[in-house]
Amino acid sequence: MTETLPTLLAEARACTHCAAHLPHGPRPVLRAGAGARIVIIGQAPGAKVHASGVPWDDDSGDHLRAWLDVDDATFADPDAFAILPMGFCWPGRRKGGDLPPRPECAPLWHPRILAALPARRLTLLVGTYAVEAYLGAERKRTLTETVRAFASYGPELLPLPHPSWRSKIWMRRHPFFEAEVLPALRTSVRAALAG
Repeated sequence: MTETLPTLLAEARACTHCAAHLPHGPRPVLRAGAGARIVIIGQAPGAKVHASGVPWDDDSGDHLRAWLDVDDATFADPDAFAILPMGFCWPGRRKGGDLPPRPECAPLWHPRILAALPARRLTLLVGTYAVEAYLGAERKRTLTETVRAFASYGPELLPLPHPSWRSKIWMRRHPFFEAEVLPALRTSVRAALAG
């Protein structure tokens, strides 16, 4: 029996599977519509997103929307963009940033939810955790090398760095991203949303 997307989303949003490991408690943040053309698989919500419950409602989200060249309304449309982080809940902080996404989350939810998204055309793997999980042995030695080789994973998958404040420094060191990856990303996004 096929699970319906509304049932899956309700179940995922009520999930407490990792509650004992979440210092700020569970608050799964994800979004999807049956017509979603693009799936964004990031790492995990941060403190601001945990507080608001809105995916990518932070500076990283602003950077990501600029990379994609989409407005807020398009990005917020669940039938345009599905948001499935590797961890649905904020894992808390450690020195230097947030803790990694909980390892239980993606295996528990991603296969079921992705199976309920028949319209998807493009999956964006945002950051190391998503790249490692979805590309596995196909990824290159580093995230930078993997992003540079983006064309070899297309047209359905596109690896990206995480759009945190650190990405600005990374982009200055790696001008290929702005020159080659962003134009291809924007073209792929437009094609997926139009198709």
